[in-house]
Amino acid sequence: MSVIKDPDVRMLASIAETLRGDYVDREQEDLWAHSPFDWIRRTSSRRKGKIGEQLVAGWCAAKGFSVSASGDSEADRVIAGFRAEIKLSTLWANGGFKYQQIRDQGYEIAICLGIMPFDARCWVLPKAVLYANVIGHTPQHTGAAGSDTFWITVPDPDQPPPWMQRYGGSLSQAFSVLRQLEKKSSR
Repeated sequence: MSVIKDPDVRMLASIAETLRGDYVDREQEDLWAHSPFDWIRRTSSRRKGKIGEQLVAGWCAAKGFSVSASGDSEADRVIAGFRAEIKLSTLWANGGFKYQQIRDQGYEIAICLGIMPFDARCWVLPKAVLYANVIGHTPQHTGAAGSDTFWITVPDPDQPPPWMQRYGGSLSQAFSVLRQLEKKSSR
């Protein structure tokens, strides 16, 4: 029995279903079927950002790093003593990640988490690396408004751009990078 009672709404729903194939990538839907991360992919960009912050903060805390609020809007968290900007990307239809809204703000590292249907990638990028490769190099928008916002494109999660490779990949590699940074800063 249909939940929709109004015949006109049923007709509209039927038309919408015939249009669905033109707008929804069935292969992507199948790829994400039964994924524990599918709900994240389906949420708004604004919520994805907050979810990304919570995922990274929870993961870092579970791995033994100190995690606290940054106290301002210049960074998302303080993790292992570093002011951290956290970026989340789910897998795009082309199979890669895009980390958006990279700005030159008051953080020391950017943690870029990439979610795939049944896997994840993560990079811990020092600010100096972002200056050398992203900030000032890959504007997200064009025109005068685009000069303060940049993005990182990872076309293939298993083959990130060469400049990113030493800063993570798997979660365990990102953990090692963060641990090494933490040890260097405590000297």
